[in-house]
Amino acid sequence: MDATAQVIPMPREQGATALRVVREGPGPDLVAAEFAAAEFLRAMGLALDTEGLRDTPRRMAAAYAELLTPRAFDLTTFANDEGYDELVLARGIPIRSVCEHHLLPFVGVAHVGYLPSERILGLSKLARVVELFAHGPQVQERLTKQIADWLADKLQPRGVGVVIEAEHLCMTLRGVQAVGARTLTSTLLGTLREDPRSRAEFLDLTGVGPR
Repeated sequence: MDATAQVIPMPREQGATALRVVREGPGPDLVAAEFAAAEFLRAMGLALDTEGLRDTPRRMAAAYAELLTPRAFDLTTFANDEGYDELVLARGIPIRSVCEHHLLPFVGVAHVGYLPSERILGLSKLARVVELFAHGPQVQERLTKQIADWLADKLQPRGVGVVIEAEHLCMTLRGVQAVGARTLTSTLLGTLREDPRSRAEFLDLTGVGPR
């Protein structure tokens, strides 16, 4: 997806700010998607008049709508009144996305951290940002960078780090059929990229640093 999700200022209590984050563009047309799914399945030689497959086009349309459409959320930040300057890390955020080359899912976890500056982020929002960019046709490399760039732009921290570990069904169920293979990608910005000690701390805490 494009990294320009729509953000709308929302009223909040004193010291807190929030942006309503929603995906730009039209939502899914489930009626058209169901019709297209039925045509696709017939083209693949499947008979849709059996009990098991009769409702499959509707379920298929609903499933892909869920995979491709992120939920709107409030990106809530708070003043860093205590001057906290150590790493904030959310580790093992479940991630599911769809490979844009085959429209097959890839699943795994994201580790997202930042070094605060003037604002700190509600912790659940790190997972929301991951979902925002994961729900849509993606490649893992771009997804990793989009999450990091977006947090850097909205939060203005001293550093941002994102690591994603995922298994791609387009690689494990077809083609090379490398069952169990996982792909790891990372994006480090600011101090987490430039300072060797901060970089090593982040990678060690995510579990992907040197052993």
